[in-house]
Amino acid sequence: MTDLLILIFSGALVGFAIGLTGVGGGSLMTPILLLLGYPAPVAIGTDLLYAAVTKTSGVFFHHRKQNVNWKAMTMLAAGSIPVSVGLTLLVRKYGLAESENYEEVLTTFLGIMLVLTSLVIAFQKHIQRRLGQGTVPPDHHGIEPPFYGYPQKHTTIITFILGMVLGVCVTMASVGAGAIGAAILFLLYPRWNATTVVGTGIAHAVPLTLVAGLGYLANGLVDMSLLLSLLVGSLPGIYLGTHVGSLFPDKVMRTILIVALLLLGLYFTLVY
Repeated sequence: MTDLLILIFSGALVGFAIGLTGVGGGSLMTPILLLLGYPAPVAIGTDLLYAAVTKTSGVFFHHRKQNVNWKAMTMLAAGSIPVSVGLTLLVRKYGLAESENYEEVLTTFLGIMLVLTSLVIAFQKHIQRRLGQGTVPPDHHGIEPPFYGYPQKHTTIITFILGMVLGVCVTMASVGAGAIGAAILFLLYPRWNATTVVGTGIAHAVPLTLVAGLGYLANGLVDMSLLLSLLVGSLPGIYLGTHVGSLFPDKVMRTILIVALLLLGLYFTLVY
């Protein structure tokens, strides 16, 4: 019962952070599960399905608000999802899940991704100001050429390639679909509204985390009872965080999140 309450509380804590800051779900959940003693593959696989469930409602919300550029999302997914499936098949074919080196690789990769995510979040607003003015609404019938003036076909190809990169990051560490995905979209489409970047990023994150999570499930690396416990705590946590967010200064909360991710990243990279 004590372990169950700890897991529910962990889910509530991460859900509260998501509702409060809008970021940090995958970046916080996997490290917490590792610190609680779960093996890295199980922590990552369970967190991927957790992310798919908790982000689904966000897709419907942003779709209703017309904040999703579906063609850009499709190009990202065309790159990321096949990579995720390919990594899953490699793990199954070579029996990597039973290897101690596999867990060490995942943990180190997670640490690197946490450090990178903390830096992206820290400079996200600076990136947004430098790359675009947030004045162009989403183009739902095609990908808008970026501010730099590159031909549209080049932007489409680059979107596809960076989708592949995200596929590796998210599948290997359950981190990157949110903050790093948003940074990529800001880079490629600097004249997009911030809401379009967020909406498109979430729309891409859901199928990617679902496919990656199902891959871990197929390899026996998802703890379903753990997943249910986390969801029980996180859903009310997200609701509470969303409604009390106005009581906390955004700058303070983001600073706390950045420092936490940076310290966790350094710990898993250099110490764990």
